[in-house]
Amino acid sequence: MEKKKFSLASVLLSVICVVFVAEAAAPVAAIGNSQFFWWIFMIVLFLVPYGLISSELGTTYEGDGGLYDWVNKAYPGSKWGARASWWYWLNFPLWMASLAVMCPDLITIAFGVEIGLIPSLLIQLAFVWVVTFIAFFPVCDNIIILNVCAVIKIALAVLVGVMGLYFGFKNGFVNDMSARTFLPSFDLDSLSYISVIIFNMLGFEVVCTFSGDMTNPKKQIPQAIVAGGILIAAIYLLGGFGIGAAIPTDEISADSGLIDAVVLMSGKEGGLFIGAVAMLFMVTLFGNMISWSLGVNSTACYAAENNDMPKIFAKRWAKNDMPTGSALMNGIVASVIVLLGGVMSVVAPESELFWSFFALNLVLFLMSYLPVFPAFLTLRKKDPNTERPFRVPGGPLVLKFMAWVPWLLIVVSIIFTAVPLSFDAETLAGVLPITIGAIICIGIGEALISLRAKKR
Repeated sequence: MEKKKFSLASVLLSVICVVFVAEAAAPVAAIGNSQFFWWIFMIVLFLVPYGLISSELGTTYEGDGGLYDWVNKAYPGSKWGARASWWYWLNFPLWMASLAVMCPDLITIAFGVEIGLIPSLLIQLAFVWVVTFIAFFPVCDNIIILNVCAVIKIALAVLVGVMGLYFGFKNGFVNDMSARTFLPSFDLDSLSYISVIIFNMLGFEVVCTFSGDMTNPKKQIPQAIVAGGILIAAIYLLGGFGIGAAIPTDEISADSGLIDAVVLMSGKEGGLFIGAVAMLFMVTLFGNMISWSLGVNSTACYAAENNDMPKIFAKRWAKNDMPTGSALMNGIVASVIVLLGGVMSVVAPESELFWSFFALNLVLFLMSYLPVFPAFLTLRKKDPNTERPFRVPGGPLVLKFMAWVPWLLIVVSIIFTAVPLSFDAETLAGVLPITIGAIICIGIGEALISLRAKKR
């Protein structure tokens, strides 16, 4: 039986499903109107170079290894490929746990029922293990899920944006819309959310791991990345505007901002419309996890097969050769984090679980990309004769600019997210757990990497 293949439209929708993260629109909107400056700034200096570099690497070095494979080819025998794969994998169960935390609240909004601690934990665990189970099957079997989730994401962003325009012109904008408010803000609260903008632009390499399921990956990958990048940027700007039109900047919730905006603009706290929006939003959370799990699992499995990750990650299902070992580890680690979150909700009920888990996942995720940009330059030098169906245009200086500027932006974003730059009690309470969590995760990774190196 002939294997199903992606059309260009399906590849484009997969890019949107992977890269566009609806739940991340609210934290960025919390910056205020200066978010639009930062969006444009990051689109020009990060999204464009990153998209072009991913297109070249993804079409030149096809396979399941994704960014691990690129880094490993550039620096064979070093630990950088192993570090990238470890950070890249570990961010995923943390992210999955942060989204699982949102599910009970969305069900409460949709059906108007209060959910206790135990039922809430059961719902979160169900979210984790449904995603884990679906990841046992090839991406081509899940293409309908990815396409539907991409369409829903676009619809929600357009809905919020259009409602924001209507609400603002009819009732007046709740935030100051004078020209000065659109200038960049450099306060620590705003700068700590800029990392979310970069996070919202990452994921093109996941689509590259789907190359075996495409009809013509050498053409489809760059076409989908360029077109998808433009569309995603427009969607984010529209959705962010809608949230900012209805909610005062200092009252935007990091986890429920999108739903809050719809509630305020519609003037309804419940009912069929609000319930439908909440449930559709939850469907997009499944779409995020399913699309990312397929790429993350392939990368972790590939690294394990090269002895750069524990052997459990190399386990595959004989039925379809899917990386079930890494999928199971996702489910186990995310479940532990969800249960830890349940304990935290009892001990510290005021803690923002979504942002705590999400910010830690954010730091690890950004770190996994640090070796990618220098790897691009290294591969251009050490492997110049390999055919490159798509090449990043420009001479040596342009290429260095396009590699090192995004790298520097990632470094700055990590610092603002994970390093307490102010020592007041509120800042320390919000940032120190992220700092400590990142140090622990990095330390565990280094220990495992050293152990694998000794075994080799």
